[in-house]
Amino acid sequence: MPMSHEKHHFPNKWIKTKDQQEHSYFQYHEPEEPKEHKEGTLTKQAILLLAVHGLFTAANALSGTFVNVYLWKVSNDLSLIGWFSLSHQVMNIITFWLAGKWVKEHNKMNSLRLGVGLSAIFYLIVLLLQKQAVDFVLVLGAVQGMAAGFFWLAFNVVYFEITGPHDRDKFNGYAGLLGSGAGMFAPWISGIVITQMTASNGYKIIFSISLVVFVIGVIVSFFLKKREPKGTYQWFTAFQRLKEKKNPWRKTFLALMAQGMREGVFAFIIGLLVYIATKNEMKLGNYSLIVSGVALVSYMLMGKYLKPWHRNRAMFIGTLFMIVVILPFFWDVSYTTLLIFGIGTSLFLPLFTIPMTSTVFDIIGRDDESAQQRVEYVVLREAGLNAGRILGTLIFIVIITWSKKPIVLNIFLLCIGSSPLLAWYFMRNLMPKAPEKAK
Repeated sequence: MPMSHEKHHFPNKWIKTKDQQEHSYFQYHEPEEPKEHKEGTLTKQAILLLAVHGLFTAANALSGTFVNVYLWKVSNDLSLIGWFSLSHQVMNIITFWLAGKWVKEHNKMNSLRLGVGLSAIFYLIVLLLQKQAVDFVLVLGAVQGMAAGFFWLAFNVVYFEITGPHDRDKFNGYAGLLGSGAGMFAPWISGIVITQMTASNGYKIIFSISLVVFVIGVIVSFFLKKREPKGTYQWFTAFQRLKEKKNPWRKTFLALMAQGMREGVFAFIIGLLVYIATKNEMKLGNYSLIVSGVALVSYMLMGKYLKPWHRNRAMFIGTLFMIVVILPFFWDVSYTTLLIFGIGTSLFLPLFTIPMTSTVFDIIGRDDESAQQRVEYVVLREAGLNAGRILGTLIFIVIITWSKKPIVLNIFLLCIGSSPLLAWYFMRNLMPKAPEKAK
């Protein structure tokens, strides 16, 4: 298919031979700003992007888990939470696809800011609706999905532009570190606030704090320099790559779907199960403090020591243990077994997510043409993730409507929680092999 992008000339050290392109997908990235890509270091722009990511994550961590709890306390209906999540996921994928034109051809930083701003508006709406929020879960989910779509599309494109294969694992490690730090303290603080005050006032305060943090995130984003748009947005080009038999995106898309199936369900069900088991927001906050503390250490270590050629083995080990920690639920779904699951997942999830994320973005940058279509491929990546999330959430709604027996839910969680094994299977041959020095 003819390309409408401008032709760029790249230094020879970034250009790969045809043989290299067929057998390796991890060495290339578009050298848009070569000075920003120094071995073993993160640039100022990368650090600023991490700061915006940290604020966005912290604001969501303050209230995100408790939004689901708040809706469940009013409705006592797990399927309603499923519909809320499904609305989020559907609008998220639509926003990614439509906003791709804006991000590619105009100012991607405005997309990032709009995402943060819409997140603030989401919590403002919840504050205004209060208990009536349960009557508008589809609208609320759609607003939150739009916010996430605008933010993560711009974030992922900028992330690709300011990192390369040599520092992508490091960036992802720090991003996980910030996310874990936010996950540690934000829900814990929220739990204290809610339990120390009347429930309705406590929820109002944490939702208000989230709104303020989002506003701060918008302010910090103005320190990120404007990145010039390049090329014309191709609405369907990236999706057409899925028809090509030897294109790595065929397996990558299936792997992303498998990853998304677990994410879509576990993102909301675990926090709810902790609250249902304890009936106490403070214990939910303590749970987040403990498991996120473990994740913080794990991400810090993985970001520091994980090398590109370790990804295959690390991803397989992480996947296996993420499945094993679900098994205690068949004994009892209690605070103890949920804590075992949370700690185990926090330990081993970085072994899965860092290789998965880094490898997918390395595939985006595998050659000149692909790198120039980074926006389209980021949209394709999110389409795969959200297709999996939607599928997993739809299955959850069907299962929970059909039967609320614990054994049925446990079998479902084990099946859906095993989907990362499929992700590893599809990605295993696309990850970097060890260089001779490493061997």
